[in-house]
Amino acid sequence: MNPLKAFPKTIPAILLLFFFSGDLQGQILKKLGKRAERAVERTVENRVDKEVTKKTDAALDSILEPGSNGPSTSPVPNPTNEGGSNNPSGQDNAGNEGGNSGSATTVGPGTAKTIQVYSKFDYVPGDKPLFFDDFSKDFIGDFPSKWNTNGGGEVVSINDSGEKWLELISGYNIYFIPDTPNLPEEYTIEFDVMALGLDNKTSSTAFLRVALSDDDKFKDGANFVHAHIPFCLYSPIGITMANHINNKREIYSVVKADLRDEIVDRPHISIAVNKQRFRLWVNEEKHIDIPRMVPQGAVLNNLKFHMNNFKDGKERIFISNLKVAEGGVDLRRKLISEGEVSTNGILFDSGSANIQPQSMGIIRQISQVLQEENGMNLMIIGHTDADGSEDANLSLSQKRAAAVKEALVNVYGIADNRLQTQGKGESEPLGDNNSTEGKAQNRRVVFKKI
Repeated sequence: MNPLKAFPKTIPAILLLFFFSGDLQGQILKKLGKRAERAVERTVENRVDKEVTKKTDAALDSILEPGSNGPSTSPVPNPTNEGGSNNPSGQDNAGNEGGNSGSATTVGPGTAKTIQVYSKFDYVPGDKPLFFDDFSKDFIGDFPSKWNTNGGGEVVSINDSGEKWLELISGYNIYFIPDTPNLPEEYTIEFDVMALGLDNKTSSTAFLRVALSDDDKFKDGANFVHAHIPFCLYSPIGITMANHINNKREIYSVVKADLRDEIVDRPHISIAVNKQRFRLWVNEEKHIDIPRMVPQGAVLNNLKFHMNNFKDGKERIFISNLKVAEGGVDLRRKLISEGEVSTNGILFDSGSANIQPQSMGIIRQISQVLQEENGMNLMIIGHTDADGSEDANLSLSQKRAAAVKEALVNVYGIADNRLQTQGKGESEPLGDNNSTEGKAQNRRVVFKKI
């Protein structure tokens, strides 16, 4: 429920009247107009939310960032194609297991996201990794080795952060295609986006298109699904959805969405395809849920990216941490029927037990099972990949299992005595620790009925 609904719609005007009076007040109001009303309205909403959730946030902050008084924010430097670090972004400076599994940190030049915001997040990533790329194996200035294009683009670094991004280029029918295997009927896609150089003159037709297609080269294909993520700042453009089934358009719609705050703050995009159903989230908010968007059968085997109508050299778009995984189905039924589920979708900050908020979709589903099955108790088991020392990874896996338990107890109210934790470190790998995909598969959390 939006806290603003409990307040008169005249609050923005009242606040401005409080600070200004007489002719000066009228002149300022006239100049600022709707932009000022929107800014004040957002300020009021933020302050109301802060007061309402103040006590809850204190407990949640201890989970998100233990030992701090709240989540921190950090600026995003400009990327460069010179002098960047070639260290994998999934490792810390000591070489410890990173465990980001395809997601960047959630802070940026704006309001930090918290676990509380994500506590109702219902996205569940797939549990079988198909493709992951953070460009850690690519050289700065090169086009990434696991991608294809009919245009250009290059890997860039972000100063000394160790992060790497693929900078896309705008142009007519230029595609960027990762080397994913054939996509199954049920899978999920996640990636991070960064935009630089946007302003109020950025075109209303500037968008990043995420496409699923039956064509493996540089055409739309006879069957496709398109999602257009807008980057216009002067107006809420909305997300355009389109598809073709056997060369015939079935859907073309614009879904109302104001993403102007999100697109300048490194948004995390999540997509779930469950047979014909297509869903899309930007950060914690679900914007698209179309039940019959995708053609029947696994015919859309290819993932493609395309950027449109950005000013060359000024408005720059980057993507990173692309993760594609099979699955994304309801974990609740599997836990009840089989008594055990394993997931690599619970993400942590590099080398730490700090849970990344977008992981809350999985933890929320586990909590729902425990709330419905009063007699069920669980063992939470943490696993890492083999980067770093064996002892360090064992300790890290134990801390991560404990952090998941703490989230279940403090966020969702599960009784402490129903949960036990254990760490296995790197001792039980599922994949090859010499590959990026294998490492992502090995970083996982297991929930086992006891």
